Amino acid sequence: MAKDVKTMKGDTKWFVHDRFGLFVHWGVYAMAGRHEWVKHHEKIPNEVYDAKYFSRFDPDLYDPNAWAQAASNAGMKYFVITTKHHEGFCLWDTKLTDYKAPNTPAQRDLLRPMVEAFRKRDMRVGFYHSLIDWHHPQYILDKYHGPYRDHADREKMNVGRDQKKYAAYLHGQVRELLTKFGKVDVLWLDYSYPKPDGSGKGRDDWQSDKLLKLVRTLQPNIVLNDRMDLPYGFDIKTPEQFQPREWVKVDGKPVVWEACQTFSGSWGYHRDEMTWRSVDELIRTLIDCVSKGGNLLLNVGPTGRGEFDDRAMARLAGMGEWMKRHGRAIYGCTQAPDEFKCPQDCRLTYNPEKKRLYVHVLAWPYKHLYLDGEAYTQRVAYAQLLNDGSEIKVGMDPWHGTQAGDTVKRTVTLTLPPQRPNVTVPVIELFLKG
Repeated sequence: MAKDVKTMKGDTKWFVHDRFGLFVHWGVYAMAGRHEWVKHHEKIPNEVYDAKYFSRFDPDLYDPNAWAQAASNAGMKYFVITTKHHEGFCLWDTKLTDYKAPNTPAQRDLLRPMVEAFRKRDMRVGFYHSLIDWHHPQYILDKYHGPYRDHADREKMNVGRDQKKYAAYLHGQVRELLTKFGKVDVLWLDYSYPKPDGSGKGRDDWQSDKLLKLVRTLQPNIVLNDRMDLPYGFDIKTPEQFQPREWVKVDGKPVVWEACQTFSGSWGYHRDEMTWRSVDELIRTLIDCVSKGGNLLLNVGPTGRGEFDDRAMARLAGMGEWMKRHGRAIYGCTQAPDEFKCPQDCRLTYNPEKKRLYVHVLAWPYKHLYLDGEAYTQRVAYAQLLNDGSEIKVGMDPWHGTQAGDTVKRTVTLTLPPQRPNVTVPVIELFLKG
């Protein structure tokens, strides 16, 4: 009996273990250096855009091994690359369009060596592929997105276009990606925008049911995101540029989820965008995701010459320095069981296999950290700082205990070193009984 693709699920076991991934937005828009939506924002016609950027795209400093090493050193375990963004430009040697990297001065497939470089470092492979395409001649131009959204002749330009032919092209490219690069671990399709009045674009425009069947047939274990405008068939929810307050739910039930976020205000390379986040805040965001059962997919926009710029490299290096000593509070971890109450100014992550609880201390307290409740008093066997493996004393000396009163009976009190550890976020590892 044939399987129902609506109920088929990919393999998310590795995904919820690895927790931390790299998103890469790279296309000819990197040459403009003004956001990956520059073609939309500035209403740049195809012929102008292509003459300025496509005809000159030559990332001569592109070294996929350097990208993969930077991501691996940061503690990332998988990556997702924009094989094609909304501009329509393709990084690989697709047989279905001439609008691709080998036809630029780059003169080569840029995707395959990237996949090989990341795989060499035991990182999982993910492909982002835009459902939208502002360049394809059969794609129906609409009033919402793209350089022609306000064009006076937009309806005339749509004469002779056939969205079904575009959908066939879209499916053909997905078929290429899922058959020519070996096992693909993640497929990140982006995105749908149906409107109540029937305008916009959604499942009918992409022929999403057929696309879902194609994906599940070619790579049944792939982790698929949730942006095809279908209420079924996806494996992960993908809150974007947003930090959920709790474990993400669908119909009241917790689901696998991944926050996708940028270092600054742009996905693609933006030379003059200056709202770059600090290493401290980025690490706290990763911790917060895992404490709520989620992943973090953090984005880099490489330059037009093919490098991660110094701002991105500095943040990757800073996160890697923390992950080197604290990775086991992230990998294989999830939200702590409800019975463990989170202490003030902290986050909890929990490894159910090893039965270890991790207290991420966001604000270092004076002398003592209080763990309230029977879950702690009955189960905490040992405590140590994770960064150096040094013991943390469990309990309070009699003099302090007298001042604390009866509360110590219902509390595990950790006696902390007076000086905060010299790491971005200190973590206390609790070994649990049973």
